[in-house]
Amino acid sequence: MPKQKTNSSAKKRFKVTGSGKIMKQQSGMRHHLEVKSSRQTRRLNRDEVISGNDAKNVKRLLGR
Repeated sequence: MPKQKTNSSAKKRFKVTGSGKIMKQQSGMRHHLEVKSSRQTRRLNRDEVISGNDAKNVKRLLGR
């Protein structure tokens, strides 16, 4: 049986923590940053845990 290939776009966008949670970069940090407050940009710059429904699909894409 052939090996399962990891989805290339998924491996660039998501990372798996030691406990198995899947993290992603929050949206809203690409443009119009001069309009947003420093407080908001600091909050958006942190990684975010993916919800359970999406995590199942992402794990399949990552081959886990």
